[in-house]
Amino acid sequence: MIDAPSLKVMMAGRREDGDVDDAGTGVATRTRTRTKQPSPYKVLMLNDDYTPMEFVVLCLQRFFRMSIEDATRVMLHVHQKGVGVCGIFTYEVAETKVTQVMDFAKQNQHPLQCTMEKA
Repeated sequence: MIDAPSLKVMMAGRREDGDVDDAGTGVATRTRTRTKQPSPYKVLMLNDDYTPMEFVVLCLQRFFRMSIEDATRVMLHVHQKGVGVCGIFTYEVAETKVTQVMDFAKQNQHPLQCTMEKA
């Protein structure tokens, strides 16, 4: 058990001879970790001369949850400009959506191409 005089010395951070005891003093710091925002990626649909416009609209509705109006607008943009943005996502989500669209197009025997790039 610690006696009262020794306890005072320990709490004050000084030894009995008057010197400062470095073991009992210090500055407490709290480091804050900040998570970095994930880089956004654009999912792009490419135009071709063979895939029906209705199929492109279906893909946009099914995989990108677009309304019929938004899907039609994006499909027309792809048709007229050659490429259009379907959405902006994190890398993993963008990669998954590209794979889903490409697999669905292949299953339905359409040459529809979908890709992604850093936004």
